[in-house]
Amino acid sequence: MKKINIAQGQIALTSKNGDFKQLLTAGEHHLNDWFNRLTVSLFTLDNEPIDEKLADHLRQFHPDWVDDHCIDIALTDDEIGFIYLHNSLTEILPPATRRLYWKNGNNLKVEPQSLENSVIDSAFVARLMGKKRIKGNELALISQVPAWHVGMLKIDGEIQDLLQPGTYGYWKINHKPEVEIIDTRLQSLEISGQEILTKDKVTLRINLCANWRYHDILLAFSKLSQPVEHLYRELQFSIREIVGTRTLDELLENKQLVDELMLAQVAQCVVEFGLEIDSIGVKDIILPGDMRTILSQVVEAEKSAQANVIRRREETAATRSLLNTAKVMENNPVALRLKELETLESIAHRIDQISVYGGLDQVLNGLVKIKE
Repeated sequence: MKKINIAQGQIALTSKNGDFKQLLTAGEHHLNDWFNRLTVSLFTLDNEPIDEKLADHLRQFHPDWVDDHCIDIALTDDEIGFIYLHNSLTEILPPATRRLYWKNGNNLKVEPQSLENSVIDSAFVARLMGKKRIKGNELALISQVPAWHVGMLKIDGEIQDLLQPGTYGYWKINHKPEVEIIDTRLQSLEISGQEILTKDKVTLRINLCANWRYHDILLAFSKLSQPVEHLYRELQFSIREIVGTRTLDELLENKQLVDELMLAQVAQCVVEFGLEIDSIGVKDIILPGDMRTILSQVVEAEKSAQANVIRRREETAATRSLLNTAKVMENNPVALRLKELETLESIAHRIDQISVYGGLDQVLNGLVKIKE
């Protein structure tokens, strides 16, 4: 007789010549083994899967042991399984999974679920969001759509629906779900460093900005794979066409004209693709270094000529004023006397001290002499 003690939390299988003979649970067992041919294999009830080869052997040759002492998982191609340990979800099993566990009280439970609907229940989505360490969570797509955004749902690359702000979940089994987050607010698109040749063969570097939004998201993505890239190209084509058909002087005189022409042209082109242009503005028109020098010289020459014209006009006006004054004084002794006093006052302001001999008449006659 052979005495075997099986501890709590263990189970044993006896085998002889490679064949399992008996399953032993916790306790003391006495076995007949006269020739010492029995082999005892101990297994810990640790909620880990049984080896796949051993599991297949037990299912085939000892189904009664499987029914009494094991938890057998056999999912179909249209099922997924949820493993709960101590009533807490620990793992998600993909379809067609086969596993065998030793029973260990009621610690381990398995819940199969059909895949008829790929949408995950909102309560289960919250559970998945709260537990990041669940095995198999890569089988689920969890998407959060923030405020002022929409989520474009694609199944196997085909657009299905627009999702409003919230949290959504989909099974990534048998299908490939995707959720693309799209901002519905007014957005800005920068077009920088566009080097364009004007009509008069001057190379300009232009930076511009466009403010835009989606007018019809489903229309935009049904016609365009990359709506933003399409808008970028349309802005490029438009600015090149407008600048290339105008001279440098025309562009510098009225930059607002470029904005208005671009807005009318691009808005009309993209509206059929579900996009809406709010405004377009040219931020900078940068000239080459040599052209800036030439333009500065031209501006300097123009301003110098304007200054000369103003100077000549003022000199002419001053001379005409003096002539009119002289004509007035010629026939009016009182006016002449007032002018003499004004001149004397002007001179007196520049002299710290003056000595007068012979009275005021002598001063006037000595300082100011007018020939008749």
